[in-house]
Amino acid sequence: MNIILIGMSGAGKSTLGILLAKAIGKEFLDTDLLIQKKTGALLQNTINQQGIKAFLDIEEKVIMSMKVENTVIATGGSVIYSKAAMNHLKKLGRIVYLYVPFDEIENRVNNIKSRGIIMRKGRSLKDVYDERTPLYNHYCDTVVDCSLKDVEACVEAIILVIK
Repeated sequence: MNIILIGMSGAGKSTLGILLAKAIGKEFLDTDLLIQKKTGALLQNTINQQGIKAFLDIEEKVIMSMKVENTVIATGGSVIYSKAAMNHLKKLGRIVYLYVPFDEIENRVNNIKSRGIIMRKGRSLKDVYDERTPLYNHYCDTVVDCSLKDVEACVEAIILVIK
């Protein structure tokens, strides 16, 4: 079974995903890296040069083409904008939402202009957080509260909910 991590940028999907994969003996896959490989560019450069809609289309195509087993998958924070991608991920495995409260996300995400976050003009990080939180909750099979926890405690919490 695959474990799919969703959540805001800065929630720790990639960092926790690698450690989780090691801890439970699975492969690790980061969809942001797959997108960068496909486009040959950093996420933010793709967003800037091709636009948000094009980026989301690329992200959806990358997700839809995934056929993996026994893998921990770290997704980009914007994956929840695609119903088709989320339905595909649901078929691939268990979706775990890494919940982190906004103030903690704000402290973690200090490179907002270069990080590759889908943020429409005139929107703030808080706007994006408020828009995405209900979608993460809607699509997840389980929520792991990663607020004020160190990396090891988060990995342990994920392992507890997936067993």
